[in-house]
Amino acid sequence: MKIAVFPGSFDPITKGHKDIVTRALPLFDKIIIAIGVNNQKQYLYTLDQRVQWLKKVFEGEEKVTVDHFEGLTAHYCNRINAGYLIRGLRNAADFDYEKTISQLNNIVGHDLETVFFISRPQYSHISSTIVREIIKGEGDASPFIPQEITL
Repeated sequence: MKIAVFPGSFDPITKGHKDIVTRALPLFDKIIIAIGVNNQKQYLYTLDQRVQWLKKVFEGEEKVTVDHFEGLTAHYCNRINAGYLIRGLRNAADFDYEKTISQLNNIVGHDLETVFFISRPQYSHISSTIVREIIKGEGDASPFIPQEITL
């Protein structure tokens, strides 16, 4: 069984995240959207809220499950027998960063493979960080988040 993990904070989930999962579905038997929890990081939304949003966005998609973890992503993948990581690339800077992380994950994760998805042009400018700033500034974030989500 080909199990892939799409890790992230999803604080909040964006249309770009949803698009990557949708595009990855035909390649894997199971995709686990895994929220990484870092107790040193300040989140805008609670873990429970982010889990509920992800479940709502992918409701009815039997190949997608939602989970959360602490610690290294590669260790989490090993625990759940996932052989693949899914990552999105918006630009060259993302590629440079993600390439290094994927090489380390391959070693730490015992041949864990990273599959990269290039962002579609209409989503390449969207990041959770930018969406959070719009929300904090009391702007309208609805163009950037899935329609299933209400803030």
